[in-house]
This record gives sequence, C-alpha cells and structure tokens, in this order.
Amino acid sequence: MSAVILDGKAVAQAILQELQPEVALLRQEFGMAPGLAMISLGDDPSTHLYLRNKKRACKQVGVECFHHRLTAETTQEQLLALIAHLNKDPSVHGILVQLPLPPHIQQEEVVRNIAPAKDVDGFHPLNIGRLVTNTAPPLSCSPAGILELLLRYRIPLEGKRAVILGRTELVGKPVAMLLLHQNATITFCPDDLSMARPEIQQGDLLIVDIHKPRAITGDMIREGAVVVDAGSNYIDGQVVGDVDFVSVQEKAAAITPVPGGVGPMTVAMLVKNTVIAFKRQQTATEPLSHRY
Repeated sequence: MSAVILDGKAVAQAILQELQPEVALLRQEFGMAPGLAMISLGDDPSTHLYLRNKKRACKQVGVECFHHRLTAETTQEQLLALIAHLNKDPSVHGILVQLPLPPHIQQEEVVRNIAPAKDVDGFHPLNIGRLVTNTAPPLSCSPAGILELLLRYRIPLEGKRAVILGRTELVGKPVAMLLLHQNATITFCPDDLSMARPEIQQGDLLIVDIHKPRAITGDMIREGAVVVDAGSNYIDGQVVGDVDFVSVQEKAAAITPVPGGVGPMTVAMLVKNTVIAFKRQQTATEPLSHRY
C-alpha cells in the first residue's frame, strides 16, 4: 500500500483562490479590504519565515496586512498597549500575536486582551467556549486547517476512532473538539510513546503534535489509518515532522507531508478567519468586545 498524500499546499491554494473574488466584492461594497495586524517579538528566523508566508497569502487574496515588529525586550505593558490600539483601529479586523512569546510575557494575558471579534487565532477564552459549544467562533487555524483538509479529501470521520498525540492548546485540544462535532470518538494518548502504542495501533485517524522528529513509525500504526502530522522540527536545516513519512506512508491509507501539509492549511485558515471577522464586524451592532 502507498498512502494518498493529503496535499495541504494544493488545498490551501484552492481556498485562497476562492477567497479572492469574495474579498474583491467586499472591498467594492464597503470601500475597504479586510485588515490583519500581525505582531512579532524578537528576531527568530523561523518566525520571520512563518510571517512571510502569511503576508504572501494575504497579498494574494487582497487582505491588507500590517506587521508590527517589536524587539524581544518589549515589555508586556507595551505589547498590551499596542493591542488596545489595534482593538480600536477600524482598519484592523484581525489581530495575530506570533507565538512563542519571550518568557517575560504572559501569553494568557495577551490573548485575553485581544478583542474576541478580532481574535482570528481563536484563542480568546470566549472563543474557546464557542468552540466547545459549536457556535461558530473563529476556529483555531491549525485545527481548522486539519479538519478542512480531511473534509476536502472526503475522509470519513463519523464513528471513526481519532487518536491524538499531543494535548496542546494550539492543536490537540481544539482539534479534538472539532472532531467531536463530526461525531468521531476521541482518544488522547500519554506523552510516553511506549504507553501510547496500544492506542495508536487502534486509531482510524492519528493526529500527531508532540515535537519529536520522526517519532511515529510505520510499525506503530494501524493498517489503513489516516495520519495527520502537525509537527514541525528542524534537523540539519530541514523541516521534518513528528511522523517518519517513509515508513508510515507504506502502511497508511492517507498521510500529510511535512512540509506541505498542515502548515499551508494553517495560513489559509488564518486568511479565511480574517475575512470572516471583517464581514461580522461590518454587520454587527453590538460592542466590539462581544462581536462574533
């Protein structure tokens, strides 16, 4: 067996192309385009790569992108002051604070200070609550991208056993909620892979985000499983996933590559969330802090 490659790059391009005419119509109707403000702290090369990809996607679709580059020494008070300014800026409809943040910055406090209506990452507690209750929040970008990729490849989810490795706030927990809403059965595995192996071997769908390069090998998975690799690790200047692609693709029914799988989908869903946020803000009458 040779697995179907779940081509996130191709699907992401399709999503961006679908958004182009929609953004053009919004610009014509409202006299402005959706605007995304991105905030980065420090000078990490991988951060610059991620932001460059996001800027490129925004430009392709016609979304305005405002990048605020701050030093790693920026205080939390200074960062919160910038966020407060962007919350009130009518040209900004989405706010993204690039993670990870320096150790002296409290991530939870930063997220709570972003207006929920402009929280295009879906991390605000109010938006997490809407995710749990399935009431159309801005969905966290990587989990939303994973679900969209599976749906576009018509991977059956209802009644399937989804095994999730990695209980992160960015991927594991929100993707579990999205799959629950698709009527999948969810199993979270312990970080110790020797203990997790029996559960992994039972999974119809395996989603991996454990930050351990090539840790999941072909002998660990079920024949015909669908494997989504959300990991991103650097080895000798190359990006590799948490899954050993070569051995797993011989046993899986479908697999995402790294790079070219979850990463491009994350970027596409960020742009889509910004467009959705723009439309909601143009039609809502409630205070900004309560808009969705």
